[in-house]
Amino acid sequence: MTVFFTSDTHFGDPRVLRIDRRPFASLKEHDEALIANWNAVVGPADEVWHLGDFALGKPDGQADALLDRLAGTKHLVIGNNDGPATVASTRWASVQHYAEMELDGVKLVMCHYPFRTWNRMGQGVLDLHGHSHGKLTPAPRQYDVGVDVHDFRPATLEEVRRRRRRAPASLAPAPA
Repeated sequence: MTVFFTSDTHFGDPRVLRIDRRPFASLKEHDEALIANWNAVVGPADEVWHLGDFALGKPDGQADALLDRLAGTKHLVIGNNDGPATVASTRWASVQHYAEMELDGVKLVMCHYPFRTWNRMGQGVLDLHGHSHGKLTPAPRQYDVGVDVHDFRPATLEEVRRRRRRAPASLAPAPA
């Protein structure tokens, strides 16, 4: 079993094409690409922690239908755009606003929002978050797991740690 992290998929939300300038011609193309990318890396026995803003919530079973198409056991850490239908879906293995876990000896805190400080940050605990769509300069030991940063797919902890964020060259930090 492999554990993956992601956030800010915003399935069914046309705002992401405009606001985040995602490279898709239509919302349908966006959603289908994210589903294909997810299933290309996540297998049925894998686990995915989705750190919020899964889908534009409508009470029509949209979240259930999407979750049924996505591989793996899925956990939701609630984001500001997760409506009642998304949160209430019985397809999630767990739903919470905040979570802590240890993975391969690495302690993690997870929330949709990036923290300025977090539990045991001085003891090497990492902060995984979404919400900022790769636009926030991270603090030490803080990582954006959103799809905008990780090629529109879930990423392993190793991948997340290797790649802080995607930014245009003009916005990227200068090499040290």
